[in-house]
Amino acid sequence: MSDIITQMTARMGLRANPNKSEDYTHMRIDEILQTKRTLSFEVFPPKKGTDERDKLFSTIDELKALSPDFISVTYGAGGTDSKNTVEIADYLQNKAHITALAHITGGPSAPEDVDAVAAALKERGVENVLCLRGDRPVSYEAEYCRYFPHATDLANYLAPYGFTLGAACYPEGHTECESLYADLVNMKKKEEAGARFFITQLSYYNYYYYRNVKEARRIGITSPILPGIMPLVNPKNIRRIKEMCGSTIPLEFRNMIEIYDSRPAVMEEIGYNYAVYQIIDLIAKGAPGIHLYVMNNAKTAQAICSRIGRVLHELF
Repeated sequence: MSDIITQMTARMGLRANPNKSEDYTHMRIDEILQTKRTLSFEVFPPKKGTDERDKLFSTIDELKALSPDFISVTYGAGGTDSKNTVEIADYLQNKAHITALAHITGGPSAPEDVDAVAAALKERGVENVLCLRGDRPVSYEAEYCRYFPHATDLANYLAPYGFTLGAACYPEGHTECESLYADLVNMKKKEEAGARFFITQLSYYNYYYYRNVKEARRIGITSPILPGIMPLVNPKNIRRIKEMCGSTIPLEFRNMIEIYDSRPAVMEEIGYNYAVYQIIDLIAKGAPGIHLYVMNNAKTAQAICSRIGRVLHELF
């Protein structure tokens, strides 16, 4: 399957990385961003057994054919996936030879938990960590954010480990923040605590990304800000997206969804093509890269990349 995808990728004119050295997978993401625009994906640890894990490894192998600059792997807001995060980051870094960005979520974690994960990542050669506080799961009963109430607390704690740190930002403002300006102040604090790049929460309205970048630069934030894109191919996910992050669904997109929501194949095409529109617009206006939330689905990444092959080849 991997050979077929590689051949398909070449025929479609997707970019390759002919100058990628053997040490590329051990590069720090901030260094990569100094030299090129990046294409990256996000995956999450499966909650079931070995079969699901092996399925994800196969998905990663398929994603590798699309030449991502890095792949991030989530930690889980409740901290239950931390061991799986290390295992998947290890597979990315040392088996698939893709730069791994491991999430560490401070909210549910005690210092000893963070130490264990950080040490395990270092042992496996993982150099990049995304620092998050994490949102409290609805069913989470234990005390949340006892030790790391903010992402900056986690970033400061991780400083001795020497990771390249990234952080999240929110183009429409964090749902718990009283104002957009207050959220930007928090973003500045993350940079001062060591964040060298940011990845945005998913957004379907590029205006909010441009506003976020403009206002971030105005208050002195200099780190690259990567827009996060999640193709919306299932209308049933709209409510979950609204509850999770409050992202606005633009009227023209919502109209298309409402008309075709009972036709899955059509809805899939609409979701792919809207994501492609967003990506081309973002790249044309100077975004330093694209981060795709692919929900462990290689087909989604392949569908998007097949539609922007020349953009990737010419502009990345």
